[in-house]
Amino acid sequence: MNDLFLRACRREPVERPPVWMMRQAGRYLPEYRAVRRRADFLTMVGTPELAVEVTLQPVDLIGVDAAIIFSDILVIPQAMGMALSVEEGTGPRFHHPLRHPADFERLRPVVPEEGLGYVLEALRLARRELAGRVPLIGFAGAPWTLMSYMVEGQGSKSFTRVKRLLVEDPRRAHRLLAQLATAVGRFLAAQVKAGAQAVQLFDSWASALGPRDFREFALPYLAEAARIAGEAGAPVIAFAPGAGWALEEIAAATGAAVIGIDWQTDAAEAGRRLGESRVALQGNLDPCWLYAPPETIRARTHQMLAAFGGHGHIANLGHGILPDIPVAHARAFVDAVKEWRPR
Repeated sequence: MNDLFLRACRREPVERPPVWMMRQAGRYLPEYRAVRRRADFLTMVGTPELAVEVTLQPVDLIGVDAAIIFSDILVIPQAMGMALSVEEGTGPRFHHPLRHPADFERLRPVVPEEGLGYVLEALRLARRELAGRVPLIGFAGAPWTLMSYMVEGQGSKSFTRVKRLLVEDPRRAHRLLAQLATAVGRFLAAQVKAGAQAVQLFDSWASALGPRDFREFALPYLAEAARIAGEAGAPVIAFAPGAGWALEEIAAATGAAVIGIDWQTDAAEAGRRLGESRVALQGNLDPCWLYAPPETIRARTHQMLAAFGGHGHIANLGHGILPDIPVAHARAFVDAVKEWRPR
């Protein structure tokens, strides 16, 4: 078995850093697009056999050192009763976002084995299909990010509606965030039970909050979800892009085994700042550099790896791979990591 990823999560000695990419099962792969022509996005997510098919594609085609289950962070609000659609080119949208007190009251509690059983079944199938070739990662959205989508109804540049909720009704915001933290933590723990060997928390909209609000409305609930998930025994990865200023606080609050580093944060600086915390680091090549010629990708990747130092590091992008990246360029990134050795 290729267990480089799990050893790196635990900061154990590795011959080289393991490598995988966020959104690695996605539109840049022609094989993914072929499946997508047969089924819409949410059907793919909700059909375990299709989810497993695309989960395994980057393992077979790109040679990554870990698989991440094909799913979406918004399955939790969907399980709470919110009607979700995902349109090509416009992204996810909730048809009835949370705008009035009664909307919050209608949300259902989440029982992972019931409302999210299709994700757990996909994990069980994927683990069986992988047969130990590489580890399997599960994931979920962090509470602040989920609440942002639930209130805004879709992605946002200003996050005016959800930030207005923090200003006008902080008690209601805290109540929903606490509800989400429990749901997310239990969902991740259920994923581990179903076969995930590590789980990642994505706080994708952490950058929408300034330091004081991040510490009040995001970090405590990210930490609570990570704590519940961690009780299942698998490594937890915490990734809050746009909050690189808070790396030490995130590591201390969450107790995560791995801290994701975004591309806006200097790799060597991240290593210095977290050197005493005994956490592994994951990241952080800017995805746009995968547009470069393969020889440039190789040079940039080697520079990144040298900056992290090779120990306790999982090579990844600083955000998800972009949908129009050439497959050969994604493979060049993976190959560059595989050939590199720490000095």
